Amino acid sequence: MSFHLYSESGQRELPKIELNEKINDPRLYLPPKGLVSAVNVALNLGQPLLLTGEPGTGKTQLAHHVAHYFQLGKVIVFNAQTTSTAKDLFYRYDALGHFQYSQTQSEPLTPEQVEQKYIRYQALGAAIRSQSRRLVLLDELDKAPRDLPNDVLAALEDLKFDVPEIAKSFETTADNRPIIIMTSNSEKNLPDAFLRRVAYFHIEFPAAADLLRILQQKLDGYDSDSGKKQLDAIIAHFEMIRGKDKVKLKKNPATAELIQWAALLRKMGFDSSKLSKLSDLNAEEKEQLSLSYSVLAKNKDDLRALQGLL
Repeated sequence: MSFHLYSESGQRELPKIELNEKINDPRLYLPPKGLVSAVNVALNLGQPLLLTGEPGTGKTQLAHHVAHYFQLGKVIVFNAQTTSTAKDLFYRYDALGHFQYSQTQSEPLTPEQVEQKYIRYQALGAAIRSQSRRLVLLDELDKAPRDLPNDVLAALEDLKFDVPEIAKSFETTADNRPIIIMTSNSEKNLPDAFLRRVAYFHIEFPAAADLLRILQQKLDGYDSDSGKKQLDAIIAHFEMIRGKDKVKLKKNPATAELIQWAALLRKMGFDSSKLSKLSDLNAEEKEQLSLSYSVLAKNKDDLRALQGLL
């Protein structure tokens, strides 16, 4: 494994990208004990599960893990937007495309042709139409208009929806009720009536021992005792960065950035055990570490603050 540098005088050879399929493997997801209990409560009561927690704590990954565990097929994802409406939970109709077609063609389309060309089933609509048990992820629900969460619950009670553009209705049975996992970065914008009718869990940012388990699961090459020592040093440095004592970042790096950072340090050949004492780094090692901070920082002020550690 080698790290290629782009420079005017260097070799003009692109690096070989080695994709790490473990990073998003649902089988390797490690839910905390309390989260397992929350999932069981939601499943047994037939309630949606609402997850909060800072970005990178595994809210979205849980949905893929549960779907894999119960063999529910691919997760159906709905990314909430500020403009999302109740209809968007079920389908989207390309009214403009249909209108433009009707202006240029003399022969009208049949309802089946309209459905094929201009109707796209979304989230709950796709789950209900499937006539099977599916898992629906409603991601970042706090971004949606305030009424949308209540519309979700109403849809789950009815288990049916209409598509007036093609004069069709769809419904499913209670046995095929969709499993709903919803994520939010904040519960402040969610209505009280909605919160009373869901199972809830807040995912705390992983502790050092949990981060170690995650890195050992997701990354190769750290299995030995020396590898564990390097991971311990990486995690300690990462927690120092997030701790706000020495570095005050506008946006803290999350678990995903930690995994990528640890992988990058290994690819660079950087001895991560030296992270415990930055003053002992030589000029080349400081340059490597400074370069690697571009994985952790997401704006110029944070990058400058991290590089200031050196």
